[in-house]
Amino acid sequence: MSKDIKINKGLNIPLKGEADKVFGNAERSDTFLVKPTDFKNFTPKLLVKEGEEVLAGSPLFYNKEYTDVKVGSPVSGEVVEVIRGAKRKILGIKILADKETRYAEFAAADPSTMSRDAVKQRLLDQCLWPFIKRRPYATVARTTDEPMAIYVSGFDSAPLAADVDFVLHGKDKEFQAGLEVLKQLTDGKVHLNLHRNLSTSDVLKSAKGVQVNWFSGPHPSGNVGIQIHHIKPLNKGEVVFTVAAQDVALIGSAFLTGKYDASRVVAVVGPAANQPKYFRTIQGAALKSFVADAKSNNTRFVSGNVLTGKNVGADGNLGFFDKEVTLLEEGNHAKFFITEGWAGPGLGKFSASRSYFSWLMPSKKYDLDTNTNGEKRALVVTGEYESVFPMDIYPQHLVKAIMIGDIELMENLGIYEVDDEDFALCEYVCTSKTPVQQVVKEGLELIEKECG
Repeated sequence: MSKDIKINKGLNIPLKGEADKVFGNAERSDTFLVKPTDFKNFTPKLLVKEGEEVLAGSPLFYNKEYTDVKVGSPVSGEVVEVIRGAKRKILGIKILADKETRYAEFAAADPSTMSRDAVKQRLLDQCLWPFIKRRPYATVARTTDEPMAIYVSGFDSAPLAADVDFVLHGKDKEFQAGLEVLKQLTDGKVHLNLHRNLSTSDVLKSAKGVQVNWFSGPHPSGNVGIQIHHIKPLNKGEVVFTVAAQDVALIGSAFLTGKYDASRVVAVVGPAANQPKYFRTIQGAALKSFVADAKSNNTRFVSGNVLTGKNVGADGNLGFFDKEVTLLEEGNHAKFFITEGWAGPGLGKFSASRSYFSWLMPSKKYDLDTNTNGEKRALVVTGEYESVFPMDIYPQHLVKAIMIGDIELMENLGIYEVDDEDFALCEYVCTSKTPVQQVVKEGLELIEKECG
């Protein structure tokens, strides 16, 4: 039976630069970059070397701990560089793309007629498995896992996020086929979670064989972890899978056509974007191939959204899971305290509290930059985390337990239910300027290492 859930706690950040629902002209990127660092707790072992030819969908590296989980190339071409960091850690594999993509081809398959083992093997052979994440830990799923259920968030509530309805337009068959694949992986339900006011696409509303749940309320209502918590909270020892909606369609397309098509619809957004709009590109593409010049030379290029994305620079590449590129002005300039600083009325500033008079204009959009408006300081208890954290968990207590490395206390406070993205708003409103997401990420890594 479907559920209708209202999220009361949270915060929508009114940022300028929402993408117009039109497609811009994107050039084909000459080079593509696949970064093992996009995968949490994933120890890569190379399967290719510099100078080697690859096909779209052929494996580049695998997980050292689960050797059957391989990450594929988004395009065909030549491996021109293996980028390494400290202690020869693999940071990226750069591919010089062919003019025309050649695919590692498989026979078309109907997932509804396949056994669970056959579906799993097909996902592994076509390098599709890394799109499936597991909870707890929000890492790539293990092939030995038996998920109680699978969750797909059919909307993204993050600031300026791509409209999933618009992105999936015309992908009815692919999305349904992807859901059929997921249904074969569990004896439980596949939950498709939609927004009561925003989800209008027939691609999502007409999905068959799944439980549709309706959500309403501010961000982070679109986070799959928040949705799981309100549908059926996760207990220690339990495992569920999650897949992003656009990746469900990608998986379905691979089964229907036999080809790993890493195409992406990406929203280029943000106050510093000249013409915010959507672009058709490919996973791992160079941002320069579809992101036009920013309004300012002092711009931060974020692969992902403003709360959880990574600063990749103008010469960077689209992340493996990212469907959004956000352009923001760097907040590295001094602000006069009367006109722009703390002593001014703040009519042009957004605040989660009523610190500025801007709260009198609730519909106003703001041209925000990356300035943290304060230095890092001692962690103090203010109640701000609780005001934007819509889980029945004490976020401040959990963060403190992680900081001191108390595993038993972390378990008692709900560490298995959360991901670092669920704490993004806590970090945004934090008076202490604590890097809360990094703290939670380290806590999850510790728990998986000791208890996983």
